[in-house]
Amino acid sequence: MEIKEENLINIHNFLPHREPMLMADYILELTKEKVITSFEILQDNIFVHNNEFVEAGLIENLAQTCSSILGQSFFQDPDTDTKVIGFITNIKKIEIFTLPKVGDKIISKASLISQFENICNIFCETFNHDELLIRAEINLFIQEIKP
Repeated sequence: MEIKEENLINIHNFLPHREPMLMADYILELTKEKVITSFEILQDNIFVHNNEFVEAGLIENLAQTCSSILGQSFFQDPDTDTKVIGFITNIKKIEIFTLPKVGDKIISKASLISQFENICNIFCETFNHDELLIRAEINLFIQEIKP
């Protein structure tokens, strides 16, 4: 997938995560049912061990990619100080095929399977070029924290 800078969406507008737990750089495509993100793996990432991005990092990247689908309804106005809480409620199936290395730019794709209020079931995959790294079906929960 060719990344065109003019099409990039700042992930900060759709996720509450910040460094060092932010595991996605840009949203390349976002609809109500689908999202594609990119992420460059840097040496100082907390999930890098022996020059590889470990399994927990891949899972966190997928969860953040998936939560962008739900998060867009909470973060439509980037000027508001919205606070949300979100977490994985269930991993139905997960397959990890290989780990990417420092310097790799991975692309994660997620598709909404179903949603009931603030809980959704999402299918997701991450690639390094054409190589499939991880595939999973997860349930996520996200809600706004009221002051």
